[in-house]
Amino acid sequence: MNRLSQFKRSYSLLPQGAQAYIGGKWTASETGNSFDVLNPFNNEVVDRATNCTVKDAEKAVHSALEGFDKWAHTYSAKQRGAILHKWFEILVQRETELATLLTKEQGKPLAEARGEIQYSAAYFDWYAGEARRVYGQVVPSAVVNRLHLHTREPIGVVALIAPWNFPTAMIARKAAAALSVGCSAVVKPSGDTPLSALALAQTAEEAGIPAGVFNVITADHSNTAEISKYLCESTDVSAISFTGSTPVGKLLLAQSASTVKRVCLELGGNAPLIVFDDADLDVAVNGTMATKFRCSGQTCVSANRIYVHEKIHDQYISKLAAAMKEKLVLGDGLNPKTTQGPLVNQKAVDKCELLLSDALGKGSELICGGKRGEHGTSYEPTLITNVQSNTNIAHTEIFGPIASVQKFRDEQEVLEAANNCRVGLAGYVFGRDQSRLQRVARKLEVGMVGVNEGLISCAEAAFGGVKESGIGREGGAQGIDEFTNWKYICTQY
Repeated sequence: MNRLSQFKRSYSLLPQGAQAYIGGKWTASETGNSFDVLNPFNNEVVDRATNCTVKDAEKAVHSALEGFDKWAHTYSAKQRGAILHKWFEILVQRETELATLLTKEQGKPLAEARGEIQYSAAYFDWYAGEARRVYGQVVPSAVVNRLHLHTREPIGVVALIAPWNFPTAMIARKAAAALSVGCSAVVKPSGDTPLSALALAQTAEEAGIPAGVFNVITADHSNTAEISKYLCESTDVSAISFTGSTPVGKLLLAQSASTVKRVCLELGGNAPLIVFDDADLDVAVNGTMATKFRCSGQTCVSANRIYVHEKIHDQYISKLAAAMKEKLVLGDGLNPKTTQGPLVNQKAVDKCELLLSDALGKGSELICGGKRGEHGTSYEPTLITNVQSNTNIAHTEIFGPIASVQKFRDEQEVLEAANNCRVGLAGYVFGRDQSRLQRVARKLEVGMVGVNEGLISCAEAAFGGVKESGIGREGGAQGIDEFTNWKYICTQY
């Protein structure tokens, strides 16, 4: 513990250090072990976080059971909504502090981190209102003197397993919906970015969330698998909500089968981005920049397969290359000039190098980038074109700052290519022909479509995919579906 003095904790978001938050108290793990949280840009230790075990997870679930009974049955929807709105206000007030911590552990530019905190806050604002709109139904009876009611009830304790790329927002999106309807939560953040989750717990306490309603258990990668397995198999946990890779999502789904619990999965994507020959190229390039290079390409809705009509291909490449060179600055996320932070770890860098090497070896043309950065796990924003269908990058979710461009000739050809994929989270289409835009948007086999727009996520809209991109929806009015059960009450009078 004497190493903690070197971390220079100037933030009050972790008043007891990076300990787990269980039952309204900051606590060390049963073993007393902890693990380093590293800044991916310079590999410096940001803090040491509590390394929880299954025993700690059991305590958190027990605490959540107690919290659920109180939160669901002694707080009205109006009261829950008021507390969630207070949580929203705290996130707005502490935006700079939260964003700085997020950048230190995740690496994204501070401007993006601020945007993530604003995005996170929006979910608490939205579900503060939705708490009072969890409506039921009065169903006309076929016989006299009978009343049929459909009511919606909170499902119970929910386990929220969150990723590293949006360490505050992905928890906020899940927790705001779950808590609005009366559920309690056990949060398991990524071992790469546990501090933002703990900071969220501190703001929850400040907002007035009762003890046991919002719990956070941190663990490194070596302990995460057994904790997740326990959460999936526990009969005290009524739902699992996971954001992450498709292979891990499949594993959690299988592990949850023994208890037949609700499982909400927001998994990988391999988003197609289509630019037709009548597109406004400035709009298309701006949309590409927004969806491809946000978070250094490490988002599940990043454009991975960019299809450009052969008539305007060269113009598009020229404009995109110019925009990349002008706007994308690789560096330390805390530097205000930086617009591209590092990748999450060395494995991510290695993946980019392998995909690029394979593509170039099969005839792709490198326009710009293609090298490691000078610091940590940085990787230069990269543009390649003439990508062939036999390359790995043409069929792989890149999760890095490589824009991979293919030519196409007609609508049917590009739709077949775009839909030739086992995942279907997001898709993008750019053009002016409204009939074609609507036709393509309807035919794309994805859960979300951006039409002449690269940034599509917001608190008011339903987020989720089809095929192997997941089950269920987060955000919007649909977000509460995963955390409620319908009950039918038949009364004779």
